[in-house]
Amino acid sequence: MPEAPTSDSQGSSRIELRDEPYQPVVLSSEVVHSGWAWDVRSDRFAYGDDEITREYVAHTGAVAVLALDDDDRVLLIQQYRHPIRYRDWELPAGLLDIAGEEPLHAAQRELAEEADLVAEHWEPLVTTWTTPGGNSEMIRIYLARGLSAATEVFAREAEEADIRIQRVPLTEAVEGVLAGRLRNGILSLGVLAAERRLRG
Repeated sequence: MPEAPTSDSQGSSRIELRDEPYQPVVLSSEVVHSGWAWDVRSDRFAYGDDEITREYVAHTGAVAVLALDDDDRVLLIQQYRHPIRYRDWELPAGLLDIAGEEPLHAAQRELAEEADLVAEHWEPLVTTWTTPGGNSEMIRIYLARGLSAATEVFAREAEEADIRIQRVPLTEAVEGVLAGRLRNGILSLGVLAAERRLRG
């Protein structure tokens, strides 16, 4: 149910902005490409007086970790991403592709696998749809503190084989995002949300 409008100090009407679920009638749905990690699906659905066809990546969902050490340095990883032809800086992250795995456990697993770290304190930071016009991916970003070395060092392969790990002051990461030097969307949202959380 939509929120009732309220008035601010200038008397203008405002509402609490909130994404709204909507379930159109899906007339047909088929997998047009079955991929290694996810599928491409084509849906035909009724919307208003129209019938619309949209193709999108049917995504498993994912998690990411904004790991801060005791000096408020954020842990970043750099790895090659073929679609953009860049080795971009990112947060440790991974797919929710293990049946029944809780998102928090997946985040803890990814921090250990990608950065050889564990964290004592975990809390949800922010959740986002990465590209809602093209895929169904929702990613949950967790704030992790109280970092220490994992008891096991994980073997890495493919694009993860030459991951570079760097700890940088959170303020420097924010400056990199705002200056356009760091363009990964999940990293951008994570460091901006973390800075806001710490400032608050």
